[in-house]
Amino acid sequence: MGMIGGGFGAFIGDAHRRASRICNEFELVGGMFDPDLEKNKKFAAAEGISPDRCYRDVDSLIKSELALPAGNRIELVSIVTPNAFHYPYAKSLLGAGFHLVCEKPMTMTVEEALDLEKTVAEKKLTFALTHTYTGYPMIRQMRELINKGLLGNIQRIDAQYYQGWINSIIYGTESRITGVWRLDPKQAGVSSCMGDIGVHAFNLIEYTTGLEIKEILSDLSPVKDDVKLDLDGTVLLRFGKNLKGVIRASQVCAGEENGLTIAVYGSKASLKWAQENPNYLYMLSDTEPTRIFKPAHGYNGKAAESGHTMPAGHPEGIYEALANIYRGVAKSIRGEAFDPGEFPTVHDGVRGMKFIHSVVESNRKGNVWVKI
Repeated sequence: MGMIGGGFGAFIGDAHRRASRICNEFELVGGMFDPDLEKNKKFAAAEGISPDRCYRDVDSLIKSELALPAGNRIELVSIVTPNAFHYPYAKSLLGAGFHLVCEKPMTMTVEEALDLEKTVAEKKLTFALTHTYTGYPMIRQMRELINKGLLGNIQRIDAQYYQGWINSIIYGTESRITGVWRLDPKQAGVSSCMGDIGVHAFNLIEYTTGLEIKEILSDLSPVKDDVKLDLDGTVLLRFGKNLKGVIRASQVCAGEENGLTIAVYGSKASLKWAQENPNYLYMLSDTEPTRIFKPAHGYNGKAAESGHTMPAGHPEGIYEALANIYRGVAKSIRGEAFDPGEFPTVHDGVRGMKFIHSVVESNRKGNVWVKI
């Protein structure tokens, strides 16, 4: 595999490298890790990558790799750059025939997302979007239990994603605010909070339930007047005539770390899961004691059981979840059978961009209902 972005100090690039190693399916052999050529070279050397495969830019990577024998060239490229670069890099790499793993949000606009979806279909390539939380075994178990109808009629869906890390930035100096790319519309796009974390909650809802959100009404806040993008918000959801839900997301909840939770309430039972305690899936009922599902047990479905790497009682986390996505990508590239839920696709990227832009539109128009 190759990588674009993810050099020194990049948390998400490091996560992708660890995950690809955990799944035992890929070896990082080249890439363009930093736009600064000297930093790029130093990073490649630190990773034990040949200088010949440390590329100045994406065009150089494409040209040099395509000149190699098919069996020797990079087959998968991971894009872990700021949002603004996802689309142009993905478009070029797909056009050259490379399979892709891409960080979310997939693009800056809905039109760009639709164009990538069309390109992936035309090229017949594998494209995975790293909504990493879909890789957790208990999220996959949640999806299976709902699909089996164990909850009865779904009656309400709540998802929440609270963080607090931006507090220390927005109450610092102005230069610090402008130096954070997630707060810069030119690099992040139309949204910070909903584009970065709210979209994860949106994705988990559609992934676990198999339902599509039809309409949304949002109320967003930048929290401070000198911040250009949303840092906090609530989104009401309509799935149909009688099924409603809500997404609450914030990057300014002091003391919160990575508080992603999802609850699906049905007529027979309900399911609740929290990312900070990911090995526990709770099933609640009015007529039975609460049940707890955990990884590495025979009562789980196939998708959940194929996703754990350790025996029962050994904690696993975000790296293993991301590794499960890479494992599914490897199966797809090599023509092996795989479950459709093993990795989010380019279509999930399109859905995410429609959600982000609909949320911003609803807020801009004065908190009105907008179709996705």
